[in-house]
Amino acid sequence: MPPLQVTRAPSGWRGYRWVTLWSVLIVAVPVADWFLPPDIHLAHLLVIPLALAAAFADTRRTAVTALLALAALVIAGAERSTLTTENVLVQMLSLVLFSALLLIATHLREQHQRQLAIVRQVSEAAQSVLLRPLPRRAGAVSLASTYVAAETEARIGGDLYALVRAPGATRLIIGDARGKGLGAIGDIETVLGAFRFNAHRHATLCGLASALESDVRWDLGQAHRGDPDEWPGERFVTAAVLEIPDDQPCARLISFGHLPPLLLHGGHVTPLEVSAPAPPLGLGALTETEYAPLTFRFAPGDRLVLYTDGVTEARDRMGSFYPLVERVTAWSDQRPDALVRRIGADLRAHTGGPLADDMALIVLQRERARVRARISENRWVS
Repeated sequence: MPPLQVTRAPSGWRGYRWVTLWSVLIVAVPVADWFLPPDIHLAHLLVIPLALAAAFADTRRTAVTALLALAALVIAGAERSTLTTENVLVQMLSLVLFSALLLIATHLREQHQRQLAIVRQVSEAAQSVLLRPLPRRAGAVSLASTYVAAETEARIGGDLYALVRAPGATRLIIGDARGKGLGAIGDIETVLGAFRFNAHRHATLCGLASALESDVRWDLGQAHRGDPDEWPGERFVTAAVLEIPDDQPCARLISFGHLPPLLLHGGHVTPLEVSAPAPPLGLGALTETEYAPLTFRFAPGDRLVLYTDGVTEARDRMGSFYPLVERVTAWSDQRPDALVRRIGADLRAHTGGPLADDMALIVLQRERARVRARISENRWVS
């Protein structure tokens, strides 16, 4: 990981180009005073470039601008032989005090910007580790994804996805924690950690689902500071877990109360409704759950669209939900990367502004040529 870098003001000519512009404005004051009548004085205009420098430049450039403004005031007073008058002395004192206050404010702003830059870089590093980018190819499938957090300046919120290569198959999870934004990061860290730990250790999807529920419920219960068996179920995560074998034209799905993936085959779009979905992760103790995967045909050229409710519940200005099935039907012949870009652009056009909820979207396509997975039994790749 590269060392943290704090953004600094540019140096050289580029760094001083604004100072040059402000200097021209400052020099214009004594020049104009030379030609104006004695009763018209423009010294009060010197605060304008000084204020602009404090707003947009660093402390050093603001100090340079302040010195230039003070020099311009002295020159303007000397031109009119009024340098020692009370009026000019008061103006000079006021300009010095105003410059000092602006320098203090600029210095404090720079400190805040440095701290903010460090916090942002630490946050981005942590978020990139937690929500790892998905590969463009995994086993027998190619895929593309996008993620948009509802929180401003955040790269991750309450949605999650992850991919793990298991012996002879690709396993993938997509989910949505209760709540949204940065407050749900702890819950998605729990689910992602449990999935990455268990995905390559269980031969069947049912075994993975059982271990995933057990680990998530225990971890959420510990976070609740209570007995996991008595945890009231205030926190949970809906999820869909998918397994795509490398050498079979099928896929298997277990839904933990998540939205149905969309299967694109032959120009038709089919929502993969699970007849008996499991409870959301964290709520498995409330019912006796028997995991029964939905097995469906997933042949070469077929595509799958996985998404969270940030996509389907996005509203336009009239309050209408985003018609994902209708849009995907019209674009069912596009490859994963093109389809993800098309849906993302259309979603932004639909809402006409930022999303109100976190959004995750993944498109997978079964490829015709099988790619052998090079893995060992004790290693996962994600």
